[in-house]
Amino acid sequence: MKKNQKGVIYVVTSQQTNVYITAAIQSAKSFVEHCPDIPIHIFTDAGGLDFISGMQDSPFSSFELIENPHYRSKVDYMSKTPFESTLYLDSDTMIVGDVSEMFGLLDRFDIAIAHAHKRNFYLTAEQWRESIPSSFPQFNSGVILYKKSPQVSSFLGSWRDSFYIAKIKKDQVTLRELIWLSDLRIATLPPEYNIRYQKYIRIWSSVEASPKILHMAKFHKTKLQSLLELKDRLLSKLSTLN
Repeated sequence: MKKNQKGVIYVVTSQQTNVYITAAIQSAKSFVEHCPDIPIHIFTDAGGLDFISGMQDSPFSSFELIENPHYRSKVDYMSKTPFESTLYLDSDTMIVGDVSEMFGLLDRFDIAIAHAHKRNFYLTAEQWRESIPSSFPQFNSGVILYKKSPQVSSFLGSWRDSFYIAKIKKDQVTLRELIWLSDLRIATLPPEYNIRYQKYIRIWSSVEASPKILHMAKFHKTKLQSLLELKDRLLSKLSTLN
């Protein structure tokens, strides 16, 4: 795979007083720390551009303006990725290991995604039009690896359209149904590539799993200092993982 044919994207708006932008910057910096040769593109609104335009040592290689931003703008912009192979990350993520090998999955699969953790929660079990067995749970939409192809672009377009038609706030409901009906080659990521809860860091040993991507709502901290302190605490715990 040629250089710059693979990359990372974020889709982040400046709503909630730049909380998400601050988190996205720290997430991108953590990615650069472990995968320095992979470019990062951010889609953001005008407020987000103002927030990052004056940065020194920005982790982003390029950026693009979001038009008509809303709380799930990612459904509109994931298909607009500038890369042939893309890792989409929510802003409340932190990369704690080299994940560059993930892109090799796209040599055999169209998309790679992890199961939602909180599968018994009533919102996570919600269904739209199809009756789907509980053994085929929702996938979490905060970490998605995908290739640029007509099939995947059509799938992402269907997800965007379904999100607006269904009017269900949780975008994973429509995502689950579309994956259920899809002919795409889906790789299911193991949980260490999308760790939603801190408890796994405490209980896993090195022979069970090596954490790669933390994805926790607590990373959406209003103050940068609070976010950095939380990051330091989690990294300290990771360093003692046996």
